[in-house]
Amino acid sequence: MDVGGLAELDGRITGCRACPRLVEWREDVARTKRAAFADETYWGRPVPGFGPADASLLIVGLAPAAHGANRTGRMFTGDRSGDVLYAALHDVGLASRGTAVSADDGLELYGVRITSPVHCAPPANKPTPDERDACRPWLVRELELLRPSLRAVVVLGAFGWQAALPAFAEAGWTVPRPRPAFAHGARLTLGAPRAPGAPLASGSIELFGCFHVSQRNTFTRRLTPAMLREVLSAAADAAGLPTKPHPG
Repeated sequence: MDVGGLAELDGRITGCRACPRLVEWREDVARTKRAAFADETYWGRPVPGFGPADASLLIVGLAPAAHGANRTGRMFTGDRSGDVLYAALHDVGLASRGTAVSADDGLELYGVRITSPVHCAPPANKPTPDERDACRPWLVRELELLRPSLRAVVVLGAFGWQAALPAFAEAGWTVPRPRPAFAHGARLTLGAPRAPGAPLASGSIELFGCFHVSQRNTFTRRLTPAMLREVLSAAADAAGLPTKPHPG
């Protein structure tokens, strides 16, 4: 994929129409809307990554929510999953504020970028394997562009984990074989290849598994704010980012 920097990549992503089912769904949702947002203009396009181009910590989700990022145009913005994620990022000192309501709300991330393996909102929050694979080149290129600064990654949920590992391999890192299974609290090192002719990563990175910040997980307390802060703090430490302690 011949794409320049991250800004150009993000622009290319927003114009993608590779998956007919996802195009139809995201645009239908943008037309019909949810009653609570009837007066708003939905984004209704693929959602690019969010965060600085020199991020040392990457958070990988699943896909945009139909009435969240598909409405606002920014990752994890405008829904309850984003409320949980950004509150935790703010708690540990990685975000300027703990809420995310719109793409122009002034929220900043400190050394962190957020992306997903599928950039369009899927029906029932379930992309197909073919849709995941069609979207992978975007993630691979994003990883290649982040390579000089990237030191740690948090993957939210099993779907993201399964999608991310092949992308890391394609981007030049060494993924253990057999591929490790997803688990909350999992941590593994992806080494930089050194074989002649192989694409060279700047160094190894630390990969962390975390339950997804879905309403199902947070409402049932499968994932608590304290659990999320613990993973984010460990990943920030691995990425060399400063954090602040939280009493809870």
